[in-house]
Amino acid sequence: MTFDDLGLHADLLRAVKDAGYREPTPIQRDAIPPALAGRDVLGCAQTGTGKTAAFGLPLLQRLDAIADEETAIRALVLTPTRELAAQIGESFATYGTHLELWHTVIFGGVKEGKQIAELDRGIDVLVATPGRLLDLMGRGYVDLRKVSLFVLDEADRMLDMGFLPDVRRVIAKLPKKRQTLFFSATMPGPIRKLANELLHDPVSVAVAPVSSAAEKVRQEVVFVEKKAKPRKLIELLSAGDIAHTIVFTRTKHGANRLVKKLANAGIEAAAIHGNKSQGARTRALDGFRSGALNVLVATDIAARGIDVEGISHVINFALPNVPEPYVHRIGRTARAGASGTAVSFCDPEEKAYLKSIEKLLGRRIHRRAA
Repeated sequence: MTFDDLGLHADLLRAVKDAGYREPTPIQRDAIPPALAGRDVLGCAQTGTGKTAAFGLPLLQRLDAIADEETAIRALVLTPTRELAAQIGESFATYGTHLELWHTVIFGGVKEGKQIAELDRGIDVLVATPGRLLDLMGRGYVDLRKVSLFVLDEADRMLDMGFLPDVRRVIAKLPKKRQTLFFSATMPGPIRKLANELLHDPVSVAVAPVSSAAEKVRQEVVFVEKKAKPRKLIELLSAGDIAHTIVFTRTKHGANRLVKKLANAGIEAAAIHGNKSQGARTRALDGFRSGALNVLVATDIAARGIDVEGISHVINFALPNVPEPYVHRIGRTARAGASGTAVSFCDPEEKAYLKSIEKLLGRRIHRRAA
């Protein structure tokens, strides 16, 4: 199957081909036709499966087909993090390059003036994170009464970050009659309940269950005392076979401390987490993407929504205390058919976390000599 078989019109097909897309991914193949037909879609898919195009292409085509002379927000994409919002905005710019549709992205952590100016100019599609959206809605800058297409992306991440009450406040302001595209990597109880409330006779599509995404990653665990972890990390990064890696910590302060310890050992790294300014986060990611920076130290905010090619290793400096983020973390490597390795440090206090992860995966992770 090619994109020509999905029912997309010529302007979108040209943009897709110009972007180098060849064949649709499974989530694109299964989600785009029903979305184009106006159906609600329930998609179970992780980041890296091509789901932005799965909802973005039909969204743009449906809006273009019913272009209104009066500019109003007619589509809303709600997503949990600034990075993911920015990435979706970039994708929409690519897909819609030959269309007369306007979009903008709003999120917190940056000055609001430019975002408000874009809203005042008039847009068709708004990509937003919940906090900044509710702020601007409350001050009269955002009117959602004409939204005909709503996308909720990374719904389970919204739950993890405590955003579900905010999501419900946004949904309450949307028209009852609309098309809804709902995407989540996992379907815990509260997310299943929300989906049942929002969706009308949806088409369900599921790709890459959470445990299967890890199968192509070589996974190793090293048992090491907590105080010895920095020294062990420096040894690994200095060995020469780790070219481009993300190191995951559990806390923001832990990420900052680790960057300083690596710097003292002559290893340049940058931290990315929620306390960093948007400018600092963008500079770190740009350096990492370009190869100017080979080590990125991150909290789970970077486990999803950051799509960087060529990551050879993921190192879990601290294991997550619930198992699902482990799979999202190690999914940053072995993308697009490439190979990748995930090394996890496990101290005595984390053995219960390791047990939960192995239960989710359905297998034992290879033990690597310390």
